[in-house]
Amino acid sequence: MYIMPTPHYPSAAVQRMLRKLGADIQAARLRRELPMAVVAERAFTSRSTLQRVEAGDPAVSMGIYAATLHALGLLDGLGQIADISHDSVGQALATAALPQRARIRRAPKSKSHD
Repeated sequence: MYIMPTPHYPSAAVQRMLRKLGADIQAARLRRELPMAVVAERAFTSRSTLQRVEAGDPAVSMGIYAATLHALGLLDGLGQIADISHDSVGQALATAALPQRARIRRAPKSKSHD
């Protein structure tokens, strides 16, 4: 018996960010005066998939979004998204987990049989 996978319905905040990303990609394409067909070809995808990217469709794979950013010369920004230097919460948690003081560990005393 085959069970259909449950579709993923992202939160409203995720949907807003994807729509913004799609609109930003579209604006970048238009500023470069590149037709959809050219960007789709450079991203190794179809024109219809590029339309879905520009609409912020959450069902489009992250790889297609990345390929589209690469086709527009914007891939470097993707590497900054979850960069540790921008993770203030993670840095605060790591700092809170630091020991209160440092101690010198001494080597265990060996038993000598004189």
